[in-house]
Amino acid sequence: MTYCVGIEVDGGLAFAADTRTNASLDDVRVHRKLHVFEYPGERVFVVMSSGNLATTQLAVSRLRRDAEDPSAARSLRTFRHLFEVAEYVGEVLVASQVQAQDSGQHSGVSTQATLILGGQVAGERPGLYLVYPLGNCIAASPETPYLQIGESKYGKPILDRIIRPETELEDAARCALVSLDSTIRSNLSVGLPIDLALIRAGDLRISQQMRLEGDTPLYAEIHENWSRKLENAVRTLPRFPWEAELPAGDDPVALPPLPPRRSPSRPDPGDQSAQQ
Repeated sequence: MTYCVGIEVDGGLAFAADTRTNASLDDVRVHRKLHVFEYPGERVFVVMSSGNLATTQLAVSRLRRDAEDPSAARSLRTFRHLFEVAEYVGEVLVASQVQAQDSGQHSGVSTQATLILGGQVAGERPGLYLVYPLGNCIAASPETPYLQIGESKYGKPILDRIIRPETELEDAARCALVSLDSTIRSNLSVGLPIDLALIRAGDLRISQQMRLEGDTPLYAEIHENWSRKLENAVRTLPRFPWEAELPAGDDPVALPPLPPRRSPSRPDPGDQSAQQ
């Protein structure tokens, strides 16, 4: 399984993705799911992937091959508009799924994959698209300024409560990290490290990029602070009628230790199908 989230705000785009890949019954690997295509001053794209690993690696390789071929009639570098890029990426995805299926190595296994494409072409504002296995796509909007693929349910609440077009780009990135952290906490098929990338509107390049491990100070502090402040928030919610009121100014700081992260106790059902 996997979890990736892309956020579009007025200040630009934020992307975050986990890296856990279930390759077989007893083989859990780390693979990059956030892929950068950067042509500074001209255009910049980020593609995040979920689904069959063979399909997504083939699709990303084809996108890179076409972009590096000066004679290619159609590539990430030839289109004038982002929506045309999204349509092209959808075509590459469909062709990659067909090739993976026809190879005969995935009999009875789904070769479908889903992508998030985000970026900016010179002369246009940044944009974010969800590319479905059938090759069709939808764009993020002011009403829905984020897109998710993979195991999305655990990390959705903070996005619904916080993200809006006027949210600062760095705050959007922090929400993305909390969204990933919440998912990792609740689902064993999503795991560290986390890849994070920001595209600031007008930069036409990757503005910031980093990988966060479990012991990365920034991630460790976000994980600890979010858990503690959530627990404190629950303790300060309005009291039930049968409870005594909290003393004025009471600050519940004596909290118990955080529960340990669960370890996998059995193979994930998705392992057999080589899914991300």
